[in-house]
Amino acid sequence: MEVKDTYKTIAGPSTGEYKDRGSKFIGYAFPVNSEEEALEKLAQLRKEHPKARHHCFAWRFGVDGLRYRSNDDGEPSGTAGRPILGQIDSLSLTNVTLIVVRYFGGTLLGASGLIQAYRESAAATLQHAQIEERVLEAVCSIRFDYAHMSPVLNAVKKLGFAIIRQDYGEHPEIDIAIRLSEKDRGILQLKALIGNLHLEEVSDQTALEGVEFLFKAAP
Repeated sequence: MEVKDTYKTIAGPSTGEYKDRGSKFIGYAFPVNSEEEALEKLAQLRKEHPKARHHCFAWRFGVDGLRYRSNDDGEPSGTAGRPILGQIDSLSLTNVTLIVVRYFGGTLLGASGLIQAYRESAAATLQHAQIEERVLEAVCSIRFDYAHMSPVLNAVKKLGFAIIRQDYGEHPEIDIAIRLSEKDRGILQLKALIGNLHLEEVSDQTALEGVEFLFKAAP
């Protein structure tokens, strides 16, 4: 089964505005990695806009995009959160939250007017965002004896893996980043190069004396 290890999100915060019959809609989009982060952004905007009538939002998380939420914050059901989420989904984004703050202008917009207002304010917000594709990586810690330092470092360099941490104390150890979909083959290639073996000779169970591979959670 092919491993999905890329996703689209926004590079940084962005804002956008929309006005209709006196009401002002201000959109804020943020790259976030958890619901806790998203709720912190919402709380921050509630403090910055205490006189706003509504603070509606939507978010989506995960490479598969299965974790999501939308909230109308007092607007008629389905007129705010869903249109906001729809704009996130129209660009196939994830790990993002989009909050639209509404200052009421005194004129009721009706359900269709609200849907349009929240959709357009969300769209304007994302139009100002820089969209980027990110790659998920696995972090592998390689522990080795000093006698194996040269073969280990040469193998890592030859395969083009990024070293993200180095510790050359009593027990040398480096952390490398490997694209998630290339993790299994990457470790086999490392074992072959370090052990001076043919790729066909190594497997998941192949152990190299003085060298240990350990996967850890990505930072």
